[in-house]
Amino acid sequence: MPERVLTRVHSLRERLDATLAAHRNEILLFLSRIESHGKGILKPHQLVPEFEAIFESDKKPKLQDHAFKQLLKTTQEAIVLPPWVALAIRLRPGVWEYVRVNVNTLVFEDLTVQQYLQFKEELVNGSGNEKFVLELDFEPFTASFPKPTLTKSIGNGVEFLNRHLSAKLFHDNESMAALLDFLRMHHYNGKTMMLNDRIENLNSLQGVLRKAEEYLSTLPPETLYSDFEQKFQEIGLERGWGDTASRVSEMISMLLDILEAPDSSTLEKFLGKIPMVFNVVILSPHGYFAQENVLGYPDTGGQVVYILDQVPALEREMLKRIKEQGLDITPRIIIVTRLLPDAVGTTCSQRLEKVFGAEHSHILRVPFRTEKGILRKWISRFEVWPYMETFTEDVAKEITAELQGKPDLIIGNYSEGNLAASLLSHKLGVTQCTIAHALEKTKYPDSDIYVKNFDDKYHFSCQFTADLFAMNHTDFIITSTFQEIAGSKDTVGQYESHMAFTMPGLYRVVHGIDVFDPKFNIVSPGADMNVYFPYTDEEKRLTSFHPEIEELLYSNVENDEHLCVLKDKKKPIIFTMARLDRVKNLTGLVELYAKSPKLRELVNLVVVGGDRRKESKDLEEQAEMKKMYSLIETYELNGQFRWISSQMNRVRNGELYRYIADTRGAFVQPAFYEAFGLTVVEAMTCGLPTFATLHGGPAEIIVDGISGFHIDPYNGESVAEILIGFFEKCTKDPSHWEAISTGGLKRIREKYTWQIYSERLLNLAGVYGFWKYVSKLDRLEIKRYLEMLYALKLRKLAEAVPLAVE
Repeated sequence: MPERVLTRVHSLRERLDATLAAHRNEILLFLSRIESHGKGILKPHQLVPEFEAIFESDKKPKLQDHAFKQLLKTTQEAIVLPPWVALAIRLRPGVWEYVRVNVNTLVFEDLTVQQYLQFKEELVNGSGNEKFVLELDFEPFTASFPKPTLTKSIGNGVEFLNRHLSAKLFHDNESMAALLDFLRMHHYNGKTMMLNDRIENLNSLQGVLRKAEEYLSTLPPETLYSDFEQKFQEIGLERGWGDTASRVSEMISMLLDILEAPDSSTLEKFLGKIPMVFNVVILSPHGYFAQENVLGYPDTGGQVVYILDQVPALEREMLKRIKEQGLDITPRIIIVTRLLPDAVGTTCSQRLEKVFGAEHSHILRVPFRTEKGILRKWISRFEVWPYMETFTEDVAKEITAELQGKPDLIIGNYSEGNLAASLLSHKLGVTQCTIAHALEKTKYPDSDIYVKNFDDKYHFSCQFTADLFAMNHTDFIITSTFQEIAGSKDTVGQYESHMAFTMPGLYRVVHGIDVFDPKFNIVSPGADMNVYFPYTDEEKRLTSFHPEIEELLYSNVENDEHLCVLKDKKKPIIFTMARLDRVKNLTGLVELYAKSPKLRELVNLVVVGGDRRKESKDLEEQAEMKKMYSLIETYELNGQFRWISSQMNRVRNGELYRYIADTRGAFVQPAFYEAFGLTVVEAMTCGLPTFATLHGGPAEIIVDGISGFHIDPYNGESVAEILIGFFEKCTKDPSHWEAISTGGLKRIREKYTWQIYSERLLNLAGVYGFWKYVSKLDRLEIKRYLEMLYALKLRKLAEAVPLAVE
């Protein structure tokens, strides 16, 4: 057997030069075709077909392994400014290089990020514009921070950080002293926890811990802490170590191991058990945030469901930990949202509302206000910016009064919630967690370079700046999937798209965020198991809803709630439910169904989305409604299709999923992009076979062909074929439906539950709370930089967004 030889990996430039030497004519022909498109931006789906067309037109054999074609597959965009073509080449997630080539001379040049962005700006500004441009570069502030380099490490920040911290503790006495100081600082309402002032240094701490360990070994494991509390207090130990002798012994043993020879798993476990988080503030200002009768309203969907499921689970985990820590403390979770005086039949005008399924958690509503008074009506999430600074100041007063102090953890949601969380964290000095849910930049292609085309409607210049501010200010970031951070082999991640971009006339971002930053952590949510459970669980089924559901699906009445009728009630139902906006692509699903006679023969289609019971104020929803009416009329869908207005009752919606499963139907999520896909998890949790977009989170939730199916919403014919194939196979072999249903349930139980989520979130709060403490001096510089960005740019951009007219 010949010996394998390891060879040097050639640089991008070397590969380009070699390819050019071997295939000069083909590359020249390709670049000429690209140049013929004229000034503009070309995307991967345009570049590769142009290259393949060369071989088809010349009747040459296709070069599937052609080096230049492989390069094009990793090219995310080409900027055409004749005679130059610049390429942004993504070697792997988070690793980019930039080149440009002169079509006339076939000379390649390497470009820096700055040079590439400057070249790109010529699309908007023209050439020869040498005015000074503000460049934002966050890299110098994190250059000294540890970072992984492997793609597989992206999103596993806490594991990497624990390895770094344990090594730092082992080699650095100052860091070990910082751990002692960190343990000393824990107090609650004036009461000392963990250590008191009798322990003066590391030597005395180790001595006390050994003495305590020896004493505990003489006690029965179930001995309550109160039985030996006084003895421990006398030697320097306070409450917080555990509620029983066995738990206290476990904690002390872990700390002794850390002091002796720290390892990452022990450190994470220990930090997760330290009593640190009793009061949590969660920010979600936009939309109609309430517990009933709001789902389907503009800007009101998955994020509201996420938080209302998150909070009871988080409270349960906090109560469990506090009890096991031996503390008598009542935790509080406050969801802060906007108070809406014009509440349109919801509780959004109520200042304080208890969260269902929780004992110590509330929704606190604070109004948007200006010098003229309180804003009464709903406004789009794209229009909130001029209100956010005053709103945050008001929130700071409200929560400190409500909690009688500061929170221990602040969690932001979406762009404006994360901005508010950043400002609050900055003001109060509290650990901050960021959850983006969806970053708009990837949803709207080229919305950065052509920001002026989008700004009047969406105000992206303000939103993208707020996103950049928040992701650099926060202590740690939670995402539901890897794709949210760094995309896939072929697609760019939401956060990754903020690494380098430009908004001409505003600023140029040469280093906005690093997807390898250990602040990134994948923590996937679940579905509320009390609402969403398998259709086979007959004892829990909510059959009292069945008459209402049958009326909703099958009645011959057409009104504002349901339009069109289903003539054949024996057919399975393809079901979808989402907001009616462009990205959710409900009309795209209707169109592909309408154009497929075979699919229409096999199944009915039911769409829940939009609210025809009232006039929409949302421009996108208005446009999608108009398109839906047109599709119904053009393709004569009445008889096979049912359009139902948004349904607000979550509990009934859970039974609706199960009812669709009874028809041996399926759930389809056809979004052009979905950051996570809560409805995907909900449907799978109910045992409904699920087909979901491969663009975004659902591609990770579903294992294709085993726990569901991936679909490409940009290729309607392909989606129709996949659905036809599934239902035809199920007709021949009913066990196939059962296999996919069971596969989906198995996937959910393994990975997507709120209990797993809550445990992980609180562990992260412990680790990053400690990291924040030991690295506070290193972070001072970036704080000052962010203060300038806010004061000199972001505030002015927010002030430029028009105030709502009542």
